[in-house]
Amino acid sequence: MTVKNAFYAQSGGVTAVINASACGVIETARQHPDKIGNVLAGKNGIIGALTEELIDTSQESDAAIAGLRSTPSGAFGSCRYKLKSLEANRREYERLIEVFKAHDIGYFFYNGGGDSADTCFKISQLSESLGYPLQAIHVPKTVDNDLPITDTCPGFGSVAKYIAVSALEASFDVRSMAKTSTKIFVLEVMGRHAGWIAAAGGLLEDHDIPVVVLFPEIEFEQEKFLANVKAKVEQYGFCTIVVSEGCHWPDGKFLAEQGTRDAFGHAQLGGAAPVVANMIKEALGYKFHWAVADYLQRAARHLASKTDVEQAYASGKAAVEYALAGHNSIMPTIVRTANSPYAWEIGKADLKDVANVEKFMPRDFISEDGYGITAACKEYLYPLIEGEDYPAYERGMPKYVTLKNILVPKRVATEFEVK
Repeated sequence: MTVKNAFYAQSGGVTAVINASACGVIETARQHPDKIGNVLAGKNGIIGALTEELIDTSQESDAAIAGLRSTPSGAFGSCRYKLKSLEANRREYERLIEVFKAHDIGYFFYNGGGDSADTCFKISQLSESLGYPLQAIHVPKTVDNDLPITDTCPGFGSVAKYIAVSALEASFDVRSMAKTSTKIFVLEVMGRHAGWIAAAGGLLEDHDIPVVVLFPEIEFEQEKFLANVKAKVEQYGFCTIVVSEGCHWPDGKFLAEQGTRDAFGHAQLGGAAPVVANMIKEALGYKFHWAVADYLQRAARHLASKTDVEQAYASGKAAVEYALAGHNSIMPTIVRTANSPYAWEIGKADLKDVANVEKFMPRDFISEDGYGITAACKEYLYPLIEGEDYPAYERGMPKYVTLKNILVPKRVATEFEVK
């Protein structure tokens, strides 16, 4: 087999464990020097390939790469940048092939969510037609847990654990103050169209915490919601609400919609928690506090799920092994083989079945009234948040790795402007 270099890039919103997948890719590649020469990482995702800013991971020690397994966020920089179709922007694809040819890259590992799967699929399909065969493997990542076919997505288990634990601790706080002070705590979590993260808040009821969960899959009905909250406060003295950023009115408008859009054309969200909290205050008069988990939920490596870390690493490792076995245009998947005790293995899915497909919460995972989760959902969630994988600490702070990120010399004479 001819020795080729590999390109690896991180895409979209980062997670507590995406670097564990990077670690899996790079460590596994280093075990096969007869097949993979070097792993070049894109600085700031796919943009690094377009601008020929390629990070030389061979400059990093084995210890530094191993440290990625316990370091949050994207070590090489990520981006929100979706390649258009070949017809709409041929120059981007020709530029990618030009850069890959110049650096003898034969493997393409793209670590991201649904939009990244689409990009990876396009590149796998078009590279040969543009005269440069390239094995493209998508490495799954998304806190939203909305990729199809795979049982879960690396990144989700850790954010679910953070939300469940943080909401539980905050609920204990509210409970202790409810007699004379705050009776309502509202926590806003990520999840544009799928309520998987919000569902983790539903685990609070197993700790005798009155909780109302607002899912994107369930249309928001104000009067019904307020009646539910009022009943819980009258019974327990307080109530916790976990609201997904994608919660919407019957007409489809998001509670949190700001009227702006991101680089992918998605509506920019943020602000469902204060909307809900003020609604309760005006209608019921209860004193409240609210919080938006935002970056905290996806960056909390100190509270990562051990299951999630192991699956993230295994996904990166499998991506390289699948490529070396000759596979192309696929994504490693997590296959659940048993619930009790929980067991899983790595499988694979064709990217044509993954790209542009979202996985939503099944209706039988959501309680009949639409404000909680069912036993089936709990059976699904608990194994994914199980186990602790604490990073090493020094002077009370986690020892996270910052790589040198040295760029290889450019070989293409022309510059490229990302528009």
